[in-house]
Amino acid sequence: MDNETPADYGQLGWTVGSCTCLEGSTKGTRLFRAEPGNCASHAMEQASVLLDSTRRASFIGVMDNEPVLVCVSHYLSDMAKALMDDAHMGMLKRV
Repeated sequence: MDNETPADYGQLGWTVGSCTCLEGSTKGTRLFRAEPGNCASHAMEQASVLLDSTRRASFIGVMDNEPVLVCVSHYLSDMAKALMDDAHMGMLKRV
């Protein structure tokens, strides 16, 4: 991994840490939260990777009749949505 900071690092804004994903066992609780202070563009890149994995898992799960992969795609898409929403909130906060 590169140790150099990209030139556009933080240019779009930073994650705010308010978006959550995956329901907890108690009503109204969530298992995961996006951490505040991460570069919004990096968060969006990671969300893109998660969405690609979601697409692949969903396709393979349906084609090979593997319900667990379809279930995994649900979790991955929820995580990607939380990342994108949190990065978007940080970008709006910057404006």
